[in-house]
Amino acid sequence: MLETLKQFSSPELSKTLLDKIFDIADRYKEKFGKEPALMEVCGSHTVAVAKTGVKKLLAGKVKLISGPGCPVCVTDQQSIDAMIELAEGENRIICSFGDMIRVPGTNRTLMSAKTDGKDIRIVYAPVDAVKIAKENPDKEVIFLGIGFETTIPVLGVALKVAHEENVSNFSMWVTTKLVEPILRKLLNEGEVHVDGFLLPGHVSIVLGKNQYHYLVDEYKVPGVICGFEPVQLLNGIYQTIELLLNETPDIINAHRHIVRDEGNLQAQQLMEKYFEPCAEAWRGIGIIENSGLDIREEYSHLNAKLRFPIKVNPPKKTKCRCGDVIRGMIKPEECSLFAKACTPTNPIGPCMVSGEGSCAASYQFMREE
Repeated sequence: MLETLKQFSSPELSKTLLDKIFDIADRYKEKFGKEPALMEVCGSHTVAVAKTGVKKLLAGKVKLISGPGCPVCVTDQQSIDAMIELAEGENRIICSFGDMIRVPGTNRTLMSAKTDGKDIRIVYAPVDAVKIAKENPDKEVIFLGIGFETTIPVLGVALKVAHEENVSNFSMWVTTKLVEPILRKLLNEGEVHVDGFLLPGHVSIVLGKNQYHYLVDEYKVPGVICGFEPVQLLNGIYQTIELLLNETPDIINAHRHIVRDEGNLQAQQLMEKYFEPCAEAWRGIGIIENSGLDIREEYSHLNAKLRFPIKVNPPKKTKCRCGDVIRGMIKPEECSLFAKACTPTNPIGPCMVSGEGSCAASYQFMREE
């Protein structure tokens, strides 16, 4: 396994693949009169192409577009305001993944609420919040459950434990997102021209290769599931362009050592058991029907949205263009706030906060000094 991992970051293999991409991208441009435009769906891919230098090396040859695959970045502003409002209540412990507590709401962040004395804790697994609930029976413990299909099964595990162990002071505020509805929306609306997709390595572990065939069957758009090391990224880019050049759209699983055709059936069963489809609001995009999963009615006693109903006002309009960034409409540098009013130490929008955000990746790895 160690030898395999070394190969994934091999400079020699990377150079060979890079030369092959230059060649095939030139042939693509000669045939179609433009650069191939590929969208990296996953936020981890966005960070990886920036951090490894792949995006800079391919500039002018391959157009790499950052997609809506960062769970923090796509969380709607009103959802963030509601989470902050939730934290203001008395006798509560709010548990969250780390990135969320720095995301600005309309007036403040979860971090500022924590500074003001609210009990807000970062956990690394949702089930840790259940443990905190058992240790604090006199408090209401609420976990803020965001994420794509990668995370939803682990949210299910926490619900399973809380339900089976009858942890009555635990609940979950769920605002999850699904990959298929947002890709369909991007392709249906056609605001951003995408020739092919670098499909997410993490989400695909749960979904499996077979879940993506709608891209080919209905849209004739190819995709390659790939990992995050330089050789894996370059191989994914090469194979996608090869499919485009040959006009043979298909889904290729280049991450076969961990992604199966049928996906992770146990994880899918957890999602099916504890969640049901719901409309979800996406930042800068709006509500998309059946684009998320909410807790099933059978487990509604664990649904914090029902236990603590909260209404928040529409957010104030700002110059932040995170909504355009996550749709691939603009590059982060095209936002007037980028690297000026909005920096990693003073983020205005979630794309600058998140470790998988396009703006944070561009600021850290792509910005000209």
